Amino acid sequence: MRLLGQSLFIALLLIFQPVYADDAHKADTVLVIKSEKRLYLLHKGVPFATLPVTFGGQPEGHKQSRGDQRTPEGHYKLDYKNVNSKFYKSIHISYPNADDKALARKLGLNPGGDIMIHGQANGWEWATSIVQLFSWTDGCIALSNEDMDQVWAAVDPGTPIEIRP
Repeated sequence: MRLLGQSLFIALLLIFQPVYADDAHKADTVLVIKSEKRLYLLHKGVPFATLPVTFGGQPEGHKQSRGDQRTPEGHYKLDYKNVNSKFYKSIHISYPNADDKALARKLGLNPGGDIMIHGQANGWEWATSIVQLFSWTDGCIALSNEDMDQVWAAVDPGTPIEIRP
């Protein structure tokens, strides 16, 4: 009977232990598919989380200039995290890259920048279920704060991100 009690105790510990983002739950790539309004956290090419997202006011097409309210498309890096953002946590996307800068220069435009993955605007968490129904950012990728916590734990600076139409 004592062995059964110890086994039950160990089983309960395993069931109720806190979940941490270990290597199996660290993303080695982030994939965003704009037409699906989804962000995928991938490990060795296999998605382990699929999260709903929203974009800027003009979600179709590749970002070309500051203020166009488009989200860039292509291959970038998630290069740093910001806990002091005006949004709930943010992770910077390395837009514009060299190609983006060259295109903007050719078109005589400022490519813009400061594109992030982030949660809700601070103070507006209560409106998440409504806000996430609309394209409301200036070109960033927005999630609920709860989903942003999952991305934050799973992504390290330097993680590649691919953003597809």
